[in-house]
Amino acid sequence: MENETDGVVLGDGEPPFQLPKTMPELRRYLQGALEIEHFTIPPYLTAMYTIRAGTNEVAYYTIRGIVVEEMLHMTLVANLLNAVGGRPRVAHPDFVRGYPTKLPYSALDEKIPLQHFSPDAMRTFLLIERPERVDGIPIQRIPGWTSIGQFYDFIRTGLLELVDRLGENTVFCGNSERQVGPEDFYNSGGEVLRVTDLRSALLALRVVIDQGEGLNGSIFDGDDQLFGEQRQVAHYFRFKEILAECAYDPHDTPHAPPTGPEIDVRWEDAYRIDPDASVADYARCSDTAVYKHAVAFNEAYAELLAYLDTAFNGTPRAVIFGVPAMLRLRDLAERLYRNPHPDPDKASQGYFASATFEIDQQQINHALDIVSPRIQVARLNTEEPVNFTGVALW
Repeated sequence: MENETDGVVLGDGEPPFQLPKTMPELRRYLQGALEIEHFTIPPYLTAMYTIRAGTNEVAYYTIRGIVVEEMLHMTLVANLLNAVGGRPRVAHPDFVRGYPTKLPYSALDEKIPLQHFSPDAMRTFLLIERPERVDGIPIQRIPGWTSIGQFYDFIRTGLLELVDRLGENTVFCGNSERQVGPEDFYNSGGEVLRVTDLRSALLALRVVIDQGEGLNGSIFDGDDQLFGEQRQVAHYFRFKEILAECAYDPHDTPHAPPTGPEIDVRWEDAYRIDPDASVADYARCSDTAVYKHAVAFNEAYAELLAYLDTAFNGTPRAVIFGVPAMLRLRDLAERLYRNPHPDPDKASQGYFASATFEIDQQQINHALDIVSPRIQVARLNTEEPVNFTGVALW
């Protein structure tokens, strides 16, 4: 089995603009897909965390729901990578891009920063999630990928050609015990699918694409058709609703603005942040409280990555630890963002402290060391509900 690309974090080493033609290339593309699904999470969390408590509730819960679905997408891509004999790599400092950074797998020269809740942030999110067709017009073709959906189309086409050439059993050669199932994952949109063959692989890819861009010619994703769940507006159009301060009507189309009820959006009720903030900047300030809060947040984020890495590499039920890990991040964010920026000049400009999502190898190693005994204490190898009693979650 070809596996020389297993376990490699791509970072800035993106694959070429062509179809994956070999099994190692397919695994490389899927690792890239795993990284791009995660890439969206820090910017979305930043916008969500900067919303002042008790305000912008519709926007807050909309963004939170999208973050949960991005975690679902990561899990589906990891299942697909495992199904074709790969090894998902999450617990690695290069897995987390340094923001601001170029939009991955895009020929567009756009930098994606960490921004507070604002119209600019929503426009950035629309750029990330934009479909191949915007307002009924295809995105102008230029050398390179122009949307996440196009990147997934390359994966889908390459997968189909590999199955046709090598055979389904050769392509889907992974250990099925590494698959995360619906009983392992807590989420509010879509379902985790075990990927074991071509049919389930194509279904997983459809869930990821439809939840982000919507079904062809529709503002809605396909969760109602696939899982019998309530129909939801796709990510791109949910961000459009927030920006327009107006919900979509069920009869609205992708090519027109939303015409439904107004959404109460108060852009001023957000903590303004410096998109270029760093832990090093905080360390130079005389007030060390923000520095300590920022480091604690990054350490907790490293633990989340360690839990996911463990879940995607042989202990599927460990994914449930993502729930308390996300709750801890929320609590740490509340302590961090309510502080004025420790630099007096920036504080005078109205900036507040913010998480930087800077993860180094030492934090990854420490996270892996502490999550392993927690998982063992929880006895995740049983079919019974996970018992957190006696587990020191932090």
